[in-house]
Amino acid sequence: MRRIIVERARHRGRLKRGGKLQRVDLDSDCLIQMPPSIDVIALDEALNKLAEIEPEKVQLVKLRFFAGLTMPQAAAALDVSLATAERYWTFAKAWLYSELADGPADT
Repeated sequence: MRRIIVERARHRGRLKRGGKLQRVDLDSDCLIQMPPSIDVIALDEALNKLAEIEPEKVQLVKLRFFAGLTMPQAAAALDVSLATAERYWTFAKAWLYSELADGPADT
């Protein structure tokens, strides 16, 4: 282990690897994040349509998209298996994508 650590330090000290330059971690404040270009109103309307057909899938979308839960956390919250939650998620994503890609049907 000692040899590995020493060799790693030697590699970092070489000019090819940056020489004596210091590594600096970026804070999350330094990163520029563009807001997502999601039409929240259209998403809400699509979720309302999906709720009429598949209400349990809408619950999963709400937990994943709005609450930010991971798939295992969302599956536990809905009291379904992880495989079932993944099937729900796949269906909901495909359905919402097709619904949002088509745009409003009445125009």
